[in-house]
Amino acid sequence: MGTYTLDFQEIGSAHIAVAGGKGANLGELARIDGIVVPGGFCITTEAFREVTGGAEIGGLLEKLASVTAADSNEIAALARAIRGAIEAAMIPEIVREEIVRHVAKFGEGDAYAVRSSATAEDLPNASFAGQQDTYLNIVGSDAILQHVSKCWASLFTDRAIAYRIQNGFDHRKVSLAVVVQRMVFPQASGVMFTADPVNSNRKVVSIDASFGLGEALVSGLVNADIYKVRGGEIIEKKVAAKKMAIYASEAGGTREQELGRTQQELQTLTDEQILQLERLGRRIEAHFGSPQDIEWCLADGAFYIVQSRPITTLYPVPETNDGQNHLYVSVGHQQMMTDAMKPLGLSVWQLTSPRKMAVAGGRIFVDVAQDLVSPMGRKVVLDVLGKSDPLVRKAVMEILERGDFLDINMDEPSAGQPAQGPPPHDFFALHTYDPSIVQELIGRSEASIATLAEDIRTRSGVDLIDFIRDDFQQRKSQADPQSFGVIVTAMNAALWLNEKMNEWLGEKNVADALSQSVPHNVTSEMGLALLDVADAIRPYPEVVGYLRDAGDDFMDRMQALPGGAEAVGAINAFLSRYGMRCAGEIDITRTRWSENPAILIPLILSNIRNQEPGAGKVKFEQGKADAARKEAELLNRLRQLPDGEQKAEETQRMIGLMRSLAGYREYPKYAIVSRYFVYKKALMEEADRLVNAQVLREREDIYYLEFEEIRGVILSQKADYQVIDQRKEAYGRFEKLRPPRVMTSDGEVVTGKHSHENLPEGAIAGLGVSAGVIEGRARVVLKMEDANLEPGDILVTAFTDPSWTPLFVAIKGLVTEVGGLMTHGAVIAREYGLPAVVGVDHATRLITDGRKIRVHGTDGYIELL
Repeated sequence: MGTYTLDFQEIGSAHIAVAGGKGANLGELARIDGIVVPGGFCITTEAFREVTGGAEIGGLLEKLASVTAADSNEIAALARAIRGAIEAAMIPEIVREEIVRHVAKFGEGDAYAVRSSATAEDLPNASFAGQQDTYLNIVGSDAILQHVSKCWASLFTDRAIAYRIQNGFDHRKVSLAVVVQRMVFPQASGVMFTADPVNSNRKVVSIDASFGLGEALVSGLVNADIYKVRGGEIIEKKVAAKKMAIYASEAGGTREQELGRTQQELQTLTDEQILQLERLGRRIEAHFGSPQDIEWCLADGAFYIVQSRPITTLYPVPETNDGQNHLYVSVGHQQMMTDAMKPLGLSVWQLTSPRKMAVAGGRIFVDVAQDLVSPMGRKVVLDVLGKSDPLVRKAVMEILERGDFLDINMDEPSAGQPAQGPPPHDFFALHTYDPSIVQELIGRSEASIATLAEDIRTRSGVDLIDFIRDDFQQRKSQADPQSFGVIVTAMNAALWLNEKMNEWLGEKNVADALSQSVPHNVTSEMGLALLDVADAIRPYPEVVGYLRDAGDDFMDRMQALPGGAEAVGAINAFLSRYGMRCAGEIDITRTRWSENPAILIPLILSNIRNQEPGAGKVKFEQGKADAARKEAELLNRLRQLPDGEQKAEETQRMIGLMRSLAGYREYPKYAIVSRYFVYKKALMEEADRLVNAQVLREREDIYYLEFEEIRGVILSQKADYQVIDQRKEAYGRFEKLRPPRVMTSDGEVVTGKHSHENLPEGAIAGLGVSAGVIEGRARVVLKMEDANLEPGDILVTAFTDPSWTPLFVAIKGLVTEVGGLMTHGAVIAREYGLPAVVGVDHATRLITDGRKIRVHGTDGYIELL
């Protein structure tokens, strides 16, 4: 094994540090039976370090280490300087000799491809494909040496530097090997994905093919043929018009060549060649153990593989070993929190849930395949999904209607034939409840939480873990059917009102106007309560000025200021009621407002700046009056109709039912989060004990243990940091993924689409969940604490959970990527009287910050003005 050069046969997946990702993968490919890799060798990273180890380049790298992605001018200047220094540097003689000797062994007069191979490319968790340079048809040792230097320099292009900064790679620790590989002069070439790159289906191989070298395809000069194969059967073919191809030039390098009209329309590969390529792809995938992005070429009737790398954009699939088909629905899209969760958060949510859930990519999914088997179960699932996120329902319906994944009889049972499976909960009923039921349910819940907080105080160690687990089980076994009944009845009363008022009066979504300022909505009350905090602080300018520059420990130092005690008292009063809340609150590991009250400072200052004194009470009373006026108007119009008195009486009863019960919709989640905070405080005290015993390095490391694993750590007084560190790394990867709404066990991501008739040209479709039309400035906000809103703004974000409610008092409309009729943002938008459209795929990318938009909350679309 040489110091500066290695044959492919000498390297494999364990040699990334010396051969880079591309070189290591080529070495690994060369070991697979039946896979032909063009011969060649790798110039190791040790050679790169010999060239770049001088003081001049080292100094430039030190400067580069402190540059951020925003410093584009400085990146460009340093990149030019580093590239120039590398290309000007003399290759040490000992390195030159090894390279020349290897070229001679393979053939001095042959043509070679010279490819960059970085130590941070083609890895399972980061693909740097295309970041560094490749040179084709290079002949002769001198030319190869010259292009090796160019490859080394290409590690420091502007694009490669920015990409490393964004992905957290240290420029000083990334090295570059160079692959020198004998050229194959193909009749055809292309790429093959062993999972469909469009929908992520792991059972489908997708092949792109064009004539000549693959560079024409990669550079976008030609449209490729696209073939899709599943299980040895070609299921789709798209033959493109290929007007051009790139071939090797006799003088070195490459040349473009126009194709004749007849060849343009030819299928690049025969059907047998397509199937042969699929078999090779599956063999390569099996060797590497994950779906692969494979570069191939066809020369003289034989396939050569010139690269294979993991496909890093696929969303992970829940692991199953039963051989059955499963259909996974995202819980995060139902709970309005699609961010990745840490292991403790995932395991606690699963323990809280009444049914078994699957985990993938740091998110939770429910397998609904068995629920869909019976007609009644199917009806319940689709109705529930339709209320929480219609796009989820549409995606599930698409799978059912295709009939190629789940073996389900879509016909309803005939008369007298019983539906399979147990009868579902009475989801469609309209019960009559005394309005006092809401206060009764809330009172029972708050008493239970107070008892929990008292009982948990004396628990520690394994006893604490058992106590929390038993409380989980008790809560699940003692679920209150009245609680569910109240929520469902309020929902169905609203649906009745919308349906009947549209039928009788021709007016859409009237329940939205009638839902304003309903009693007992703990979430909307929270937003108004923060306005009261602003009122308490507003009279004290020194406190207001101090808060503008305050840090995390602002509460203690604020006490000494004039009005500081009053401010601290108002904030603490708010936290005593709502301090368990935070963004992404279904994840127990998220920082609660009580743990870091500084999160609230921007919201308080925004309320002081933009709202009038007493705004909380004014907004509530105004919404209440608007709802009363709407009710009176509807009843008056109904009385003018045939059977008007009866219709008005029935409508008035439904309005009363909805308004008295609808506020409770937000309480169960508040109760769950309140219990979570009691659990969390006790678990963090246990984490502190483990840190003091030197079992954990940091208290937050407990977040990377599953709930039941904490017991083992306590008993053994030992934590497996190999597992903890692996989970931290995985969480970092998962954070960057976009979870699918619906996914099959084949990995296929199914996306539903909104169906709108007569949508204005250029409009963006969504689901209207709160009626009205509003124009204003779009403010795209990805993190609640980064919001800088002014009156009249329209909030555009990925999702909103209850912690976002304080922002709603400052906006005039809402657009989210996730949501349905009964998800948090929709409920609070209706109560505050804000037009809202949700379920708008890619809203935060399609709508630019500051753009004037018009939100059609009744009809469900957005216009860019």
